[in-house]
Amino acid sequence: MPERSIPALRAAIAAHTPQLLADFEANWRARIADTYDISAAPAFLARWWAEYALARDPGLDRHVRDLEERAAQSADPDKAMALLEEAAQIHRRASLLGPGE
Repeated sequence: MPERSIPALRAAIAAHTPQLLADFEANWRARIADTYDISAAPAFLARWWAEYALARDPGLDRHVRDLEERAAQSADPDKAMALLEEAAQIHRRASLLGPGE
């Protein structure tokens, strides 16, 4: 993981997970650049930190997306909740990674 800053994260995304770059840039414009709301920067960084952490591991990223898709398609609310909780736990672990991990 890069230094925990928006410029460092953007550079890492561009270098290692370029498929995320267009969404990163669009989200940056919508949430911060176009609104001039820098108070949104910590939430922006947290979201994209986890997105990048998952995208670095395509197998884990596929697993999380599969959990979310299965939850969306499940007719059993308890099963859907369990699938979403597993996906959320993976997202939480990804968000806790530090620079260099």
